Amino acid sequence: MQTQVRQVLEKLEHLPPERLTEVEDFIDFLHQRDQDQRLRKGYAHASEASFAKIWDNDDDAVYDRL
Repeated sequence: MQTQVRQVLEKLEHLPPERLTEVEDFIDFLHQRDQDQRLRKGYAHASEASFAKIWDNDDDAVYDRL
């Protein structure tokens, strides 16, 4: 991984300042997207127990086989 980081840093050194701003914005976007995905997964996992009470019933068992 260190080699990859060095390669990226070398490429960044050759970019003009306005491009560096774009790169920084893109990095922030990627970070935010990853954080949003982790939050969604966390919310889904946290709500499973609550939904299980509603979803796990004899009347809806036929849908479980679909």
